[in-house]
Amino acid sequence: MTELNKLAKINTRKSKRVGRGFGSGKGGHTSGRGQKGQKARGKIGLAFEGTKMKKSLFKRLPLRRGKGKFKPSKAKKIIVNIKYLNLFKKDEVVNLESLLKKGILNRDGQTLGVKILGDGDLKMALKVALPCSKGAAAKIKKAGGEILSLKDK
Repeated sequence: MTELNKLAKINTRKSKRVGRGFGSGKGGHTSGRGQKGQKARGKIGLAFEGTKMKKSLFKRLPLRRGKGKFKPSKAKKIIVNIKYLNLFKKDEVVNLESLLKKGILNRDGQTLGVKILGDGDLKMALKVALPCSKGAAAKIKKAGGEILSLKDK
């Protein structure tokens, strides 16, 4: 038989739904919002600081100027599909240097990084020392190759 002091403690309560009538548990005249004022009448934006726009947070933040100001600041990795790895010989190691030598990548690959995606088929076993998608990893292993961890480069 279970004892009361051995039961799991449950001490979370649902929040009262303010302004939703008497059945909500917070009914009545002001519905838990207080008497008057802006908070009693409607919602206030998160960034609202009153009318003092000169000192507001958004005015104090620096502007990003120029043509690409809405684009993300971090560039994406260069994508190399598996079908391009058929240029390599059997059991060859695929890394940044070997991709540069074969002409699959240009110098931007060293700064931005590379990721191998699974578009196409691989015809021979390779040793890949680059980040791969799950689909690309499955195709490399199916062809008899292996994925080296990035520390083994």
